[in-house]
Amino acid sequence: MNKSKAFHGRDVYFVDGSRTPFLKARGKPGPFSAADLAVAAGRPLLSRQKFSPDAIDEVILGCAMPSVDEANIGRIVALRLGCPKSVPGWTVMRNCASAMQALDSAAKDIAIGRADLVLAGGTEAMSRAPILFNDDMVNFLARLARARSPQQKLKALAGFRPGHLKPVIGLLHGLTDPVVGLNMGQTCEIIAHRFGITRRAMDEFAVRSHQRLDKGIEQGHLDEVVSIFDARGNVYEEDDGLRRDSSVEKLGTLKPYFDRRVGLVTAANSSQITDGAALLLMASEDAVQKYDLPVLGRLADANWAALDPAEMGLGPVHASTPILERQQLALDDVDYWEINEAFAGQVLACVAAWQDEGYCRDELGLEGIVGELDPDKLNSDGGAISIGHPVGASGSRIVLHALKVLQRTGGERAIATLCIGGGQGGAMLLERAGSN
Repeated sequence: MNKSKAFHGRDVYFVDGSRTPFLKARGKPGPFSAADLAVAAGRPLLSRQKFSPDAIDEVILGCAMPSVDEANIGRIVALRLGCPKSVPGWTVMRNCASAMQALDSAAKDIAIGRADLVLAGGTEAMSRAPILFNDDMVNFLARLARARSPQQKLKALAGFRPGHLKPVIGLLHGLTDPVVGLNMGQTCEIIAHRFGITRRAMDEFAVRSHQRLDKGIEQGHLDEVVSIFDARGNVYEEDDGLRRDSSVEKLGTLKPYFDRRVGLVTAANSSQITDGAALLLMASEDAVQKYDLPVLGRLADANWAALDPAEMGLGPVHASTPILERQQLALDDVDYWEINEAFAGQVLACVAAWQDEGYCRDELGLEGIVGELDPDKLNSDGGAISIGHPVGASGSRIVLHALKVLQRTGGERAIATLCIGGGQGGAMLLERAGSN
């Protein structure tokens, strides 16, 4: 295989990585904060390296909704992992692609010579997304705080109304596009109807995700997952959103969640609200040689794209296609694909868009179709429907697992890609170590 063009200058390598089990949110704060999860993923990763934490040039984390006591969570995690105070840590946010943005930011710093060794990835505790006072309650509290005399305080208290206690659910607002006024599930309904994706096809895809994750766990294909322990001594060893008894018949009994009248998207054929973290060590060739590091793979290319927020689920098509064109690759030339499963209908719509002549011509500017993606090359060990989708961490999870698949199968190339709330897409082309 001919070596692809280096990424923005110097080659950028992925050395190693690990992630926590992804833990399904269950209606109350989970046992771990976002920082706890990142530290739990990072400690075993750093402990098996040949260098000490002071060799790291920077720590970059993606996180879409850190708690109020985790401002600049990248710096918090750097210090908690034992990096000296001289090691910078910073945080990025690009909604669902926050962790991929962290990897891209690390890659740029390595490529231009600003860094040689970077710890990057993402973390999210969606179960701990904030619940806020509404503006009426905030104004009431402000009036009460300004009151000085007993009479003023009584007057302020008299202005209280029960509606002031209506909370603002941060998670619901975070998963709703403020420009087009649609939540992410509604955007999936739009593109599913556009490409004629049926409810049964969505449910079949969702069941396959659970079946593939179950098989992947049984065959030891998820060795990047590290066990974690909570403050009560409970151990978490695998993604707990897996439903081994999932079936198309069971999923068919569920009602649509986002469009009650004519909808197709249900809770079961959507990704799960989840807590988790995934981190990778990235290095220059100089660092690889200096510390005699093993290499999982190389970042060959990356691309960001934007589109109508109402059709945000098609972001992987817009982000990946330019990579294929630049590298002169067909879909089949890529040995493995990770497309984040925000929704079953969203992934199926992406696959359909690549085969739709009108879409390829009008939206991608191509003269013909891109082609048909082999389903056996896609998400072979499950995806976010079964694993979960902690928004700030999924981008690094899919990159890490794609690298692991290449290592296990001997494949040469993989693309990891995902849609992004707000109408964007991100993609990375990865090459296995020693494949050139």
